[in-house]
Amino acid sequence: MDLPILTATTEPMMRTRHRTTTLDDQRIPVRVKLAAAWTSFMFLYAYVDILAFFKPGVVDGILDGVIWEFDVSQTLLTVFLALMAIPILMVVLSMTLPARANRITNLIVASVQVPVAAFNAVGESWTYFYGLGVALEVIILALILQYAWTWPRTVGDHGDHGHQPGP
Repeated sequence: MDLPILTATTEPMMRTRHRTTTLDDQRIPVRVKLAAAWTSFMFLYAYVDILAFFKPGVVDGILDGVIWEFDVSQTLLTVFLALMAIPILMVVLSMTLPARANRITNLIVASVQVPVAAFNAVGESWTYFYGLGVALEVIILALILQYAWTWPRTVGDHGDHGHQPGP
């Protein structure tokens, strides 16, 4: 009778199988998408302004009391603050307004922000920098418009009561 010969091996005797699984891709509520988009827009808006300080002559102009062609004044800075407050407030409003008012507000405010964003590039000599900033802002605003425009509706409901569609 022949006996099997046992040999030493460096391979493990057992192999662990790696099971592939699908990642849980949960649906993100429209309110969260809108708040995230407005947050992104707000940061982009602020960082374009902050990075513009590195453009030669900008800080010197500010120290001399001039921003673009405008004299630095309380009125000018109040206008700037009001413009910056719009996306800041939209983060909160996107999470708190009732769905119908939320949708309408986002559609109106994002539509108005498109020409405001484009205005920032008018007359600028740094077309790559401001062009990229405006392009990215407009892309985010387009996402906001799409999210608001395609807001899911409930089936068979004639009012906005916050109900989710049935199973």
